[in-house]
Amino acid sequence: MKFSEIDPQSWPELQPYLDTCLLPLSGLTGQESPSEATEKVARTGEWLSPLEEAFRGRTVTMPAYHYGAGGPEHIGKINELIASWRNDGFRYVVLVCGQPIDLSEADADAYICPSAEQEEPDDRTIAQSVADLWRSRAKSAN
Repeated sequence: MKFSEIDPQSWPELQPYLDTCLLPLSGLTGQESPSEATEKVARTGEWLSPLEEAFRGRTVTMPAYHYGAGGPEHIGKINELIASWRNDGFRYVVLVCGQPIDLSEADADAYICPSAEQEEPDDRTIAQSVADLWRSRAKSAN
């Protein structure tokens, strides 16, 4: 579900089922032309879409974080968001980007992004990576 599809009255009853927060990262620098910015945002959507489709009843897609292509100041802000969402009850936070960005310093549970600039998203592999995350955490909790 997208954040805008959840009304305040239904959130308390949905919250136990919607345990995974998806954060799209566009990776814009501010130096893109309008068409380049459009392309980056759309590409992030291509990497996000398989997760939204496969896990609609378990994930919430938050508003995209558009500007910031890595670096300590951006990772710091992303980590603040992650901490806030965990305090709100999300068990997992997954960062999704349509371009290669070093997210290794972020406190997210998973990173979904291409390893190379021209890599195309593979819907099955993307969805499987999040399913594997849930499975591995469930095993370690037992």
